[in-house]
Amino acid sequence: MHRIVEKPLLRISTAGSVDDGKSTLIGRLLYDSKSVWEDQLEEVGRNRVNRAARGPDLSLLTDGLRAEREQGITIDVAYRYFSTPRRKFIVADTPGHEQYTRNMATGASTADVAVLLVDARKGVLPQTVRHATIAWLLGIRKLAFVVNKLDLEGFRQDVFESVRSEARALLGSLPGAEAAFFPISALDGDNVVTKSARTPWYDGPNLLEWLENVEAHPAAAAPFRMSVQLVIRPHLDFRGYAGQVASGCILPGDAVRIEPVGTEARVKRIVSFDGDLDAAVAPMSVTLELDREVDVSRGDWIAAAGHSLSKAQRIRATLVWMSEQPARAGASYLLQHGTRVTPARLSQVTERLDVVQQSNVAAAELQLNDIGNAELETAEPLAFDRYSDNRATGGFILIDRLSNLTVAAGLIVSALGDEVHAHALSAVERAELFGHDACLLDLSVRPELAPALERQLLLRHFHAVVVEDPGVDEQFLLQAGLLVLSTTHRPGAPVDARDLPADAARAVTAIVERLRQGRVFGAGNFVQGDGI
Repeated sequence: MHRIVEKPLLRISTAGSVDDGKSTLIGRLLYDSKSVWEDQLEEVGRNRVNRAARGPDLSLLTDGLRAEREQGITIDVAYRYFSTPRRKFIVADTPGHEQYTRNMATGASTADVAVLLVDARKGVLPQTVRHATIAWLLGIRKLAFVVNKLDLEGFRQDVFESVRSEARALLGSLPGAEAAFFPISALDGDNVVTKSARTPWYDGPNLLEWLENVEAHPAAAAPFRMSVQLVIRPHLDFRGYAGQVASGCILPGDAVRIEPVGTEARVKRIVSFDGDLDAAVAPMSVTLELDREVDVSRGDWIAAAGHSLSKAQRIRATLVWMSEQPARAGASYLLQHGTRVTPARLSQVTERLDVVQQSNVAAAELQLNDIGNAELETAEPLAFDRYSDNRATGGFILIDRLSNLTVAAGLIVSALGDEVHAHALSAVERAELFGHDACLLDLSVRPELAPALERQLLLRHFHAVVVEDPGVDEQFLLQAGLLVLSTTHRPGAPVDARDLPADAARAVTAIVERLRQGRVFGAGNFVQGDGI
């Protein structure tokens, strides 16, 4: 068997407000740690944008998009890799603009520590508070507050102490967070990789020393968890389950439990490209062979038998909303948890976090970049840990069913009761599950609209049906919670085709938009009777 020994890896996320110098700081770390190739420096020199830089414009080592170089800002998340004799590093350069807060959350979701830059001239800004809070919510407990551009304030100690005092006040609202403070100039490299003579009053380590020695909470310390990505069956005598170890350590002979089914087995072999291993730890990618035949599929979790996962179909979670379409109760999505994808419904949004005030306020929806608490219901049971206990098994994403875009990152807080309802569904419960109320639409004078309208409604997850037979009892269909599109005259229908625009496309759009805005209420009435 083989034992793989590697230098420890630290994942770093930078954060802060616009123009605080995140990209320049990362460039300085790369440059001063001798992690930049000569051709990269030549390219940086040819594309120099920051004329104030005393030497190469190091921000260009991370700002690779044309729009970023033109505007001098970071838009997307850029990852850079470097190492020292003590450690390997992956650094995420994340945007500072509020518009790109979702990108910052993406970069912080896998980080062990967060480096929060603060402009010495401006102090702690609302965006600094927002990023620190997001980092804390995403499980980062080691924070480095870097007071940058101190050269523009003459490296005055009182300026540094003032910023440190502001940051410490913020830490009071982030339980468990630990912070270090560094007076630096990313442009000149003071206290980044080498000790600066211009801050004789500072006796702490430079930033790189702190990063080399900081003890984050590694995934290897948590109970063993691995999400199955692939079942490997090269021949009749081998069946292995491949995936990346999300947390913990596994040894041959260890007892494991397959979740969510609950079957138990023991690990027979740990197989890698280099041969069998005598151990596997996070984040290694391996194939496990078990000692007996069990039913394991993609999306299942293999977990330590003595530390089983929780299971539930209804969960309470914190959402970081990333879509321009707001999060509303009743909406349906796909929920990806590990490698398993299952349909899910957003039961309700309960609270929204006021990041600046550090308090939750009641809310019924979440807008782009909002953070809030919500309740969700899934089609299949989820096997999970709370996010505060294990980031690997407590995090998920929500995916739009039509566009396939990620609309939210989720952090599981707890399970909700999964009681079985023995009584019949009420009209209110049925409407909540469907995401809309029943409604009767009289299209008798415009029957040509029915096929296009049905298609558009179904694409938007409305439960619509076209009725052409006058003998069909529409009340039965309405009691089933459907949107009934009748091509025969239905006296008293709340929606009458005579009120629709003449143009067919506009008529269909008018109905769909009003239904999407939630203007349909019980018994098929429109709010305020505004009509269409």
